[in-house]
Amino acid sequence: MAYSPATADQLLAIKINAGIAELAQSERFAAAEPDMVEAIVEGVGQFAAGEWAPLNRLGDLEGAKLENGVVRLPDGFEAAYAHYVEQGWNAIAGPPDHGGQGLPFTLACNVLENLGTANMAFTLLPILSVGAIEAIEHHGTPEQKAKYLPDLVSGNWSGTMNLTEPQAGSDVGALRTTATPIEEGEHVGQYRIAGQKIYITWGEHELAKNIVHLVLARLPGAPEGSRGISLFLVPKYHVKPDGSLGARNDLRPVSLEHKLGINASPTCVMSYGDSGECIGELVGEENRGLAAMFTMMNNARINVGNQGVQIGERATQQALAYARERIQSARAGAADKSPVAILEHPDVRRMILRMMALTQGARALLYYTAGQIDRGTLGDADARSRAEICVPLLKAWGTDIGVEVASLGIQVHGGMGFVEETGAAQHWRDARIAPIYEGTNGIQAADLVTRKLGLEGGAALTGLLEQIARESSGEPMLFALAGECAAVAHWMREEASLDDRLAGSVPFCTMMAVAVAGWQLTRQLAAIEGGEAPGIVDTKRAAVRFFLDRIVPEAIGLKAGAIGGAGGLYTLSAEQMVG
Repeated sequence: MAYSPATADQLLAIKINAGIAELAQSERFAAAEPDMVEAIVEGVGQFAAGEWAPLNRLGDLEGAKLENGVVRLPDGFEAAYAHYVEQGWNAIAGPPDHGGQGLPFTLACNVLENLGTANMAFTLLPILSVGAIEAIEHHGTPEQKAKYLPDLVSGNWSGTMNLTEPQAGSDVGALRTTATPIEEGEHVGQYRIAGQKIYITWGEHELAKNIVHLVLARLPGAPEGSRGISLFLVPKYHVKPDGSLGARNDLRPVSLEHKLGINASPTCVMSYGDSGECIGELVGEENRGLAAMFTMMNNARINVGNQGVQIGERATQQALAYARERIQSARAGAADKSPVAILEHPDVRRMILRMMALTQGARALLYYTAGQIDRGTLGDADARSRAEICVPLLKAWGTDIGVEVASLGIQVHGGMGFVEETGAAQHWRDARIAPIYEGTNGIQAADLVTRKLGLEGGAALTGLLEQIARESSGEPMLFALAGECAAVAHWMREEASLDDRLAGSVPFCTMMAVAVAGWQLTRQLAAIEGGEAPGIVDTKRAAVRFFLDRIVPEAIGLKAGAIGGAGGLYTLSAEQMVG
């Protein structure tokens, strides 16, 4: 199926939810004028549809392969990535001092949305690079920035994030990778890195000229747990003082994971220092590596939430095309008993509208979050706090709806969705990783009910809900949802134990995400009634009404689970549960 960029809906979300015109009034983002924004959104959509989308099915069928220590991608990937770099898409929001265009993060999100809708597995490559740029820009020395950022910003080099180890899983504090200071010789002042990392996305490949690995490791005598972790920059090829590449560093891919989906993305087991000569540089302060890595992870969590939008859009387009063409049975309530396209049947209509509403709701939340990030960059402390609240909502709910929408897409196809020939199954297989990586969705919900619930003494979250309530007086269900979210938040802060909060964290996270997404959709609805996006008025109106009338009430019903407490989860002992 051909991929058609959702340009009109993206431009609406960028204008209304991100507030791009307001951002462009600042000196920093003055270049984000309407003509520039439209050119970027339309241009990257065309590029993604023309060069990355045709590789999506090929990448799924052939996948990445490890041959004699070298990762190979199917034909076409190298050229498509080279064109991506040549056209400057990687540099959209990069720092101008190092070759970036310095445009709002909102527009970088749009680049990734289009690329990821065209080819989710491929787009993991620039997603990780963007995160590496963030980490080095915020925590690197001036020398490290000058040495590594220009080629990372351009996309000539790519970046990775190395946290997980076989024995540690989500408990990053249990890592065993070591970093030993070098006290003499060529690499004095640097560190010898030794250890193994798993699940390293795009950990090895030949598309970029160098790979900059950001690796968590432990220094000698460091405190136990997460307090004793430092961050190190470990390049695939050493970089000479003049910026040219030297010999290969002592690191290698041990194997590629055999995965459910995203087969074109090489997920590597990486080994560092097999010969004792893996050289890395400290990034930031000793024993403060997790804080530095969280800069990269926070960026990645937004971009993974974006993947829910991406896969939702692609699955919806494919399901809609199939439902329009598949002729089967008469519509039960019609006088004419001739067979019709299945799109005419009520339940298929329900599924398609649900797919549209969820995807558009997640897109509204994505660009609202991105706009708050950009305002935080401009020094708006309230927006920075608002963004902190929205990140776990976007990552968790956005990826959950990506899975749901992809699953509905299979259902619309019926039996043809369960066989691989149609490609509908690929969207679900690709989507299923997103709720797991960059902190599982349970971890996102835990972050919401612990750290984010208490931001500014609780005022940040309360203020958000109060604004939603004020602006939703004309939508009774959304107004009620905002009130129920506020009641749950109060209970969690004032009455619940930590176990109780964690037990209700996932339903509360969903309630909050639906409330913010619904609020932002009402802003879109008001905008189209005022003349915005005339080409999508009818579909937008229908999708927003479905969201407000059906999805919002479902979220209200989650309150019982949010305040149910932990007691019911522990009526059985572990021994009783396993029999």
